Amino acid sequence: MIKRTRHCIQLPFLALVALSASFFAQAGSWQNNVSIGGFSKVHIYTPDSTSAIGTGKGLLIVLHGCTQSIDAYLSANLAVAAEEFGLVIAVPDAMNKAGFGCWSYWQGTKSRTAGDYKNLITLANTLSGDTNRGIDSNQVYIAGLSSGASFANTTACLAPDVFAGMGVSAGPSIGTSSNGALGPCETADVQARCSQYGVSYGGFFDSQIASLAFGRDDATVNQCYNEQNAQGMAALYGVSQLPGTNQISEGAGRTADETLWQNNRVSMLWFDNVDHAWSGGQGASGSYINGSGINYARYLGQYFLDNNQRVNRNTGPALSDINVSVSADVISVIGKAIDTETSVQHVEASFTDTSGVEIIVSTSVDTSNNFLLNSPALVDDLYLLSVIATDSEGLAGESYQTTARVGPEPPPEAPVLSNLFVSTDAQCATVSGNVVDINQDLASVIVSFDNGDVSATISGSEFTATACDLPGGSNTAIVTASDDTNRLISDSLSFDIDAGQMATLDQHINAGRLDYTNYANCYLEYGTDSFKLNELSVAANQCQWQDDDNSCAGPVQSCRDASGENGDDNNPPQASCEEFTTSNYYHKVAGRAYSTGNYYSPDYFANGSDDVMPGSTWGSNTLSSEDGVNWYLSSCADQT
Repeated sequence: MIKRTRHCIQLPFLALVALSASFFAQAGSWQNNVSIGGFSKVHIYTPDSTSAIGTGKGLLIVLHGCTQSIDAYLSANLAVAAEEFGLVIAVPDAMNKAGFGCWSYWQGTKSRTAGDYKNLITLANTLSGDTNRGIDSNQVYIAGLSSGASFANTTACLAPDVFAGMGVSAGPSIGTSSNGALGPCETADVQARCSQYGVSYGGFFDSQIASLAFGRDDATVNQCYNEQNAQGMAALYGVSQLPGTNQISEGAGRTADETLWQNNRVSMLWFDNVDHAWSGGQGASGSYINGSGINYARYLGQYFLDNNQRVNRNTGPALSDINVSVSADVISVIGKAIDTETSVQHVEASFTDTSGVEIIVSTSVDTSNNFLLNSPALVDDLYLLSVIATDSEGLAGESYQTTARVGPEPPPEAPVLSNLFVSTDAQCATVSGNVVDINQDLASVIVSFDNGDVSATISGSEFTATACDLPGGSNTAIVTASDDTNRLISDSLSFDIDAGQMATLDQHINAGRLDYTNYANCYLEYGTDSFKLNELSVAANQCQWQDDDNSCAGPVQSCRDASGENGDDNNPPQASCEEFTTSNYYHKVAGRAYSTGNYYSPDYFANGSDDVMPGSTWGSNTLSSEDGVNWYLSSCADQT
């Protein structure tokens, strides 16, 4: 067992780790068994959150170990890390497996264009290139367990331009043999091998980072590989080991020791109470998933967030000590603008009157970061003042907004509402807009939804209010703004809410919202009772029917259009037509098709029409019907 401990330092951000998991609700969703990037089965979790650095979400590809199903990672607490750090998680099933279902890290050509190395690079580029997923290409990472760890390490060496970081858990060193995994430690020059694999992309190693990890109780793969891997990657990156170790704790005995190298470019972990398994943290379970250690995915999320070398961490100048005054017909603004990464290029103020006319002035800061802005002579009115500072790289910081009056108080008037807008998400609706009170005595903005009133959040002249659990069908939101003298103004918005579909499990399946893939989970939860499914968007023009916690979900399929049918908005199906696209087998189960019953070569036919359905049992076809009895091998749009 390898451990280098001189003194213990508690990392500041990790003091809250034990509490954090309960604070991050899993609001995103799993999209299972997706065919993408050269893989026939990939589980993908897309969070609602985005990364706190860079532009958009990160991407973490996680590779399974030998004999391990990718389904095990559905219960490994990956979603917790995904939501907390804005990471899309992708778990692919290896296409070219070696013995015992391993990633074949010891076989074949190690090339960007070979086998699963090619597939992983394609998967990463396909996901990060999908604008609907919002992934920042500078935040693409790869990790794995055991054979998956070695394969992840090799892939990151082959494509350092694609992968900004890696997580190698219980993995034999790259280039070692299969015998080296289960037998004595096999010496490997990790630095030389990794450098050779990525020879054409060597410059990208200068900004790559690596986490290497092992369980202290691992009796399957020789623990010597942890330090051999860490020292090898550190030598490749040209960084020296820092003194001492840090203890990472998630409470209840879930701890790990961490050793770091310069600039945190390399991290080596030793998980306490973890054997040869992915360390998933409290509540994690499944084949080769250990719930007794820390959540390694959360560790990786924080490690990548703190140490990614490729994102621009410039945050723009910060404004402080703002003071606004009015003298005669001039508005003056003084304050500070500080930029810790670069320098402040200029500070700009805009003055907008109640008719929408905007005047902009700008200035620079002095050597003490102070600035003074004076408007030109202004006519009597109430002005919306917005101040913002921009740095030498052209990045603007957060703006400061307030109102200021030039001239005497006008007669009392009610507030003014404008730019009202409503957006919906399942049974939730958010109303937003602008509110201006010329007397500067705005008291509140209340939005009355069909299920109650909500006090809007007001920032400057903008307001928002959200309500959930709204009734299905036509809804109305009444927006009322009032001042301190009880003068008020109201306006209304109409919108529709899709409250989902209530049905029994069999009825959901017959309607095409569910199939038999997730039948056991749905039946255990609901039995023969009716339950509600909502149709949620999971990708461009792709939706999935899910219950409230996504424990019972259907296949990913085309989203319904405005008429409530699956199809193309530009060519909607007939109102009386039903259409379903799924495998022949599920068509048969739902009563839309029948087969000859030949197990080895079943022939499938559409009920009523006897149309031949290509593809045997798992062939996918579209069937449509106008009466629910006679089904045809066509879409509704094809029927005349």
